[in-house]
Amino acid sequence: MSRYRGPRFKKIRRLGALPGLTSKEPRDRTRAPRFKKKSQYHTRLEEKQKLRFHYGLTERQLLKYVRIAGKAKGPTGEVLLQLLEMRLDNILFRLGMASTIPQARQLVNHRHILVNGRIVDIPSYRCKPRDIITAREKEKSRTLIQNYLNSSPRRKSANHLTTQPLQCKGLVNQIIDSKWVGLKINELLVVEYYSRQI
Repeated sequence: MSRYRGPRFKKIRRLGALPGLTSKEPRDRTRAPRFKKKSQYHTRLEEKQKLRFHYGLTERQLLKYVRIAGKAKGPTGEVLLQLLEMRLDNILFRLGMASTIPQARQLVNHRHILVNGRIVDIPSYRCKPRDIITAREKEKSRTLIQNYLNSSPRRKSANHLTTQPLQCKGLVNQIIDSKWVGLKINELLVVEYYSRQI
């Protein structure tokens, strides 16, 4: 299944807040709440979909991350969130250099971003502590990112990142702690969903 390009608010209404998917707020449609008993499978599927749509991953990519997390030391769910949070497109979003993760992915694909002074055009590039992320020296790149930095709402920055808006620069201080993940999610349910496929 390819990357989702359909209506974003439809997913937000179904799954709840997904800050990485869109920066706009959906209109409040007042409908009578439907109380349906959810099966365990349904609950796990929803959590998995929430993770997938927030980070803009395909099913195959998410399964690959779950397998990598399963082989790593530490709790699988925590390691999975750390892997996803340390992706370059997500780091740009968290630094405020893009208002959504798809926008950050486009910046990377169009070669506007440097990591440690080198052009990186792979959105899934895994950032490491002490990585320095900057806009290219080109005027177009700097103007584009400066506009995003000025227009993006001032989010409480996570303790693993440092932003220098005037220089269009960000620094990765450390691996993210799970309490700073910007998404309300039960990662254990995602691991349970994939437990038979790992």
